[in-house]
Order: sequence, then C-alpha cells, then structure tokens
Amino acid sequence: MPPAAPAGPGLHADALTTLRAWEATDAGQEALRQRFVAHLESTPDGMWRSSYPDHLTAGTIVLAADGTRVLLNLHRKARRWFAFGGHAEPGDPTLSSVALREAREESGIAELAFHPVPLQLDVHVVPFCDPRGGVSHLDVRYAALAGPDAVEVTSEESLALRWWPLDGLPELEPSMLALIAAARDLLC
Repeated sequence: MPPAAPAGPGLHADALTTLRAWEATDAGQEALRQRFVAHLESTPDGMWRSSYPDHLTAGTIVLAADGTRVLLNLHRKARRWFAFGGHAEPGDPTLSSVALREAREESGIAELAFHPVPLQLDVHVVPFCDPRGGVSHLDVRYAALAGPDAVEVTSEESLALRWWPLDGLPELEPSMLALIAAARDLLC
C-alpha cells in the first residue's frame, strides 16, 4: 500500500477550495460536488488511497487541437477505453496538477493546453484498486488540447493509446461521452 498522505494541508485544502467554488452544470453534478466536499470535510486523508472506501482522483480528457478527435487509453487493468487519470502523489500541489501530471504521464505528451477548471465529476467503483473490493474513485475531470504535432507514447499503465474520431468512438460509459462533448464545447 502507498505511504500515508504527506504532512501539510496543501493538496487537500486546494481540492476542498476548488470543489467548494466549482459551479455544477446540473443537479446530478451538484449532488456529486456536495458529496465530494462532504468527503473532504470529514476525511483528512480523503485525497489518498489510504481513504477507504472512497478517495479523490483526477483526470483529463485530451482532444486534438482541431476538436475532431479524442485520445483515449486502453487501461491495462480495466481493459476499457478511458480518459487519462489517477491518484494523487506526494508532491502534487493542487488538484489540477494531479490531472495534468496524469495526462502527461499516461499520454506521453508533455505540451498540453490544459484548462485548469474542473469540467465534470464522476464516481465509479474500481474493484481492481484494492483486494477488499468496493473502492470508489471520486473523480474530478479536466480537459486539455494536444497540439497538431503531438505524438502520444503508451505508458506501462495502458495497453494502447488511440486517437478516435468523435463520430466513431468505442463503447464508452455515458459520463465519458458527456465529458468529451463538454470538452469539445469548451475548448473548440
């Protein structure tokens, strides 16, 4: 199991401030925002894997600069196509920096035009994260654009990376489809 959360309130405080200020787009997103805030208010280690069964994660959906394609990763453990994302690590100063770091690490693209305001919240059970099962990721999702010359590199966390045309996406969860649409509306 990873080490306990590092000393100091920086990342936790930033996540709480970010989520308290975030303006949800609908009632469902507002209910999730309230859940995430309540989790952080009641759980000092709520940003870390040590927080069981729920902890915050952050991710980024990456679109091509022209808005016609999305870069997805075939997750090694889940064996499904997803946006990039994952757990906070010691040294991450902000919630948005977690999302950007994960996008860079998992896509191999160093230069991303990153939008620093969350775009969507999502909760999903991740059985492969903990042998006890029932772990939930309280996922804060961001968006970014890759430059026209960006070259992706598959990381050890993925089986493959692929640029998908928006009119030819693989089977995705409804929240992922909504995230892609919202990112295109915002960034393109």
